[in-house]
Amino acid sequence: MRSYEGQFSDNRPLRRTREEKVRQLAELKETLRGMKPHTSPTLRTSIAAKIKELEAELAAPPPQRRPPREEGFGAGPRPPRRPRREGI
Repeated sequence: MRSYEGQFSDNRPLRRTREEKVRQLAELKETLRGMKPHTSPTLRTSIAAKIKELEAELAAPPPQRRPPREEGFGAGPRPPRRPRREGI
């Protein structure tokens, strides 16, 4: 079955809000603290790397929002694509 544009199976990263990132960071820190001593070092390093990545994203300033559109192209309602047939 083919996927359509924007489907979750497009192998694209999920976009998270700042609050979701903060929540995920807290969960990952708690997971790292609660790990047993016999946990694999690879798992520890991968979680620590994800923590550093999230901290860097949260430390960066939020992206600039685009200014509102000006009057002209793209402003206002669009005309219908094809005229409607009468009597239907």
